[in-house]
Amino acid sequence: MNIGIIGLGLIGGSYGLAAKRSLPRVTLFGTDLDPEHLKEALALGLVQKTLSEDQLSKMDLIIVAVPVDQTEQLFLDLLDQINDNCLVMDVGSTKTTLCQALELHPKRNQFLATHPIAGTEFSGPKAAFASLFENQIQIICDSHKTRPDLLEWAQQWFLKMKMEIREMDPQEHDKHLAYVSHLSHISSFMLGKTVLEKEKDEQTIFEMAGSGFASTVRLAKSSPEMWTPIFKHNKSNILEVLKHYIENLELFRTLLIQEEYEELLNQLKQTNSITPILNGILNKQYNKS
Repeated sequence: MNIGIIGLGLIGGSYGLAAKRSLPRVTLFGTDLDPEHLKEALALGLVQKTLSEDQLSKMDLIIVAVPVDQTEQLFLDLLDQINDNCLVMDVGSTKTTLCQALELHPKRNQFLATHPIAGTEFSGPKAAFASLFENQIQIICDSHKTRPDLLEWAQQWFLKMKMEIREMDPQEHDKHLAYVSHLSHISSFMLGKTVLEKEKDEQTIFEMAGSGFASTVRLAKSSPEMWTPIFKHNKSNILEVLKHYIENLELFRTLLIQEEYEELLNQLKQTNSITPILNGILNKQYNKS
């Protein structure tokens, strides 16, 4: 089986390692816009060969793991070049724009929109590891538009990688991800920015900040090149989420100004109800390790 991976960072590279472990007799081809990433990926064994354009028609599966603003034209070109039994899938954090762009393509049924809810704050080929997807959710969008035999194969592979499959429509996906993923990154980036602007002395930050600060700002280490296109593509949902978030920040500020500490306590206690959800996430991560 020939698998091509376009984009050899954390997600693309981890798919390569997972494929080597879960699929028999697989040959992995890869390419990346950054020549150094390709060189690293080959050296690390994430892929075995360089993927060239004339090899696209020989692939059985193509995984595209590039920033979401690069996907639309790339997929239109890929669908024009693949053979009749090749499946192509994306792994991006937004779905609506891409699914709409491919809607009328003659080979739309050879495309599968996926989003593995897996990742770390690290990026690049060296961040990849084979077990990244274990016990994680694999979201599939518009699966009824993918050819049944290709969909069945993909689902069986995801299960073999110990992923849990969830079906969503693209609009629903983008709305929910704005809350549970995109807002977290925005908050982390902006908290880091605020501290850097006000605490000019890096040594002071290092000495005074504890594990709470480190865990809250951890996502600020994520790739801006990847996240800026996500914010752009999911702009409408993110603006709605930010509206609610800013309202809660303003409420907190008002309660402090007015010294309404009993109500502030009530607000914080209400928020504590998220504890079982967080414990469930941590237990999943613990079981994975």
